[in-house]
Amino acid sequence: MPALPRTVAVIDIGSNSIKLLVAAAAPDGGVLTLAHRTEETRIGTGITGNPPRLQPDPMRRAAASVQTLAAAAGPFEPVRTVVVATSAVRDAVNRNDFRDLIRTACGLELRVLTGEEEARYIARGILCDPGLAGTDAFYLFDLGGGSMELLAIDHAVPVALASLPLGCVRLTEKLVADPSRPLPSEAIAAVREEVAAVVGASGFAFSLPAGSPAVVTGGTATTFRAMQAAASGKPIEETAPTIAVADLAALAETLAAETIEQRRARPGLPPKRADVIPVALLTLAETARLAGVDTLRHSFFNLRYGLAAELLEQAEAAARPAED
Repeated sequence: MPALPRTVAVIDIGSNSIKLLVAAAAPDGGVLTLAHRTEETRIGTGITGNPPRLQPDPMRRAAASVQTLAAAAGPFEPVRTVVVATSAVRDAVNRNDFRDLIRTACGLELRVLTGEEEARYIARGILCDPGLAGTDAFYLFDLGGGSMELLAIDHAVPVALASLPLGCVRLTEKLVADPSRPLPSEAIAAVREEVAAVVGASGFAFSLPAGSPAVVTGGTATTFRAMQAAASGKPIEETAPTIAVADLAALAETLAAETIEQRRARPGLPPKRADVIPVALLTLAETARLAGVDTLRHSFFNLRYGLAAELLEQAEAAARPAED
């Protein structure tokens, strides 16, 4: 039996879901995906509390999911397995309780990323996307459940970045009284106003050369593309990665007018995202408007790929003296 390649595993605890990436170094120096998996846990429930506090049941579900994902990575014999958390855990006053739960469940140590670390790993991850080869300058929008990261990348260097409290779980809890019902026009307007205000106050400047494209990552863009794929009867991988902002905005309006049961019945839309998807799409559409772009390019490369690239680089460096 041939030896397994040197592998690493990244477990990424987001506000809405927990995702696993098992990866190895690709022959061209990039990151090769060996396995990926998602567990929907919504640990960000209650993220808008004062103070923000993780709730007991979501914490227990999340710790169990981390244990499950770590076990799923086991057959690949990763040289490193890391567990990281982002906005919801970062903001929570009881994040150390959650850290203890994970340690007890599977013996792994949780690393809570700062907003800047999160943005920089996202930047490194997106640069692993071969589809962006030759794109000198672009914006990147990464929308999660707790935060949205904005980056401007010029010749593979992040020249501007911001981590903003505009995640779809956070904004839905803050601005939508009852997500199971159609959103009133006042709530739709409030989402757009909040996005514009927070982006404006952040100081992030959309100052790349005119015509610079925008790339989007995260579950919202993946869900939009999955819904388009379902409508066309194709696997998501066979659909074009280009998303027209007008189509994004139109779907946001359509879903905002539906009840949660109507949204859950839509092909391609994960039922557990049905409550937050209208706000998520509105947020992306408004961000695109502020950036002055009318199309977005979806990428599957993200924070996990940035972390995997770093871990593989470290593993290679650690192994080099022994191999020499």
